[in-house]
Amino acid sequence: MTRSGPAGDRDKAPRLFAFGLGFSALALAERLAGQGWRIAGTSRDPEKRQAIEARGFEIHHFDRDHPLADPKAVLAGTTHLLIGAPPDGRNEPSGDPALDVHGDDIAALGNGLAWLGYLSTTGVYGDRQGGWVDETSPLTPSGDRGRRRLEAERGWLALGERHRIPVHLFRLAGIYGPGRSALDTVRSGKAKRVIKPGQIFSRIHVADIASVLEASIARPHPGAAYNLCDDDPAPPAEVIAYACQLLGVEPPPPVPFDAAELSPMARSFYEDNKRVRNDRIKRELGVTLAYPDYRAGLKALLADETLSPTFHR
Repeated sequence: MTRSGPAGDRDKAPRLFAFGLGFSALALAERLAGQGWRIAGTSRDPEKRQAIEARGFEIHHFDRDHPLADPKAVLAGTTHLLIGAPPDGRNEPSGDPALDVHGDDIAALGNGLAWLGYLSTTGVYGDRQGGWVDETSPLTPSGDRGRRRLEAERGWLALGERHRIPVHLFRLAGIYGPGRSALDTVRSGKAKRVIKPGQIFSRIHVADIASVLEASIARPHPGAAYNLCDDDPAPPAEVIAYACQLLGVEPPPPVPFDAAELSPMARSFYEDNKRVRNDRIKRELGVTLAYPDYRAGLKALLADETLSPTFHR
């Protein structure tokens, strides 16, 4: 199954390869495929690989314990590389499986690689007690996940410097989109309106992630870092309440943070409290966010579901 024209035309088209062809990477892949790009990538999950292949994309199994069987052949013709797979917690040596296992193979792409993007997290800034950060702020992650991401950032930048690879860092805030939003949390019956006074989170709609990545591909700036977030950092309880309002249901009762039954992963997100600035994506990349705040994003998701009843249900 393919999305482009004759074989000769496909061979000349730009090729995106994504280590970790997941939620955010797929949003970009769908957009580029519509422009005739060749798309390939990796996933650890057999069901996800099958679903991705059904979309017409070339997909491979990869993790640290399962390297690409023939990386030279798999990566051949790659003009743009996106790293969406997270660090796996192993210090061998960077903790990033794609970099540790296939860094040399990526470097061998040489001048044929026009752009490399690494999907990081705003967690690299750590806790600022509600204060603002931008791309020039010190990187002081407070948790293990943030520290692993920072090590991976440094590893990719070092690879870029050694081999003249145009590496770009994208620090993502909390991601939401079709099938992954406060609307879905409310519908599942698992929504909690956790109250931690002064707590603020930044967010980004997956479609706006794709817009930023596409803009960076068009305007590469090797070594640059970009914050990907909307214009309106907000308390998580406020977002849940708005989703309930859109769905016409009563919001769950407020629960103090100390009394909330949260998983260790969910609780860890509350360790950091900051507001993230996004001026650079607008100034340097010319991006206009389609969803500048969570209200616009959630309303659009609900409207899309109404127009397409099977939309990511």
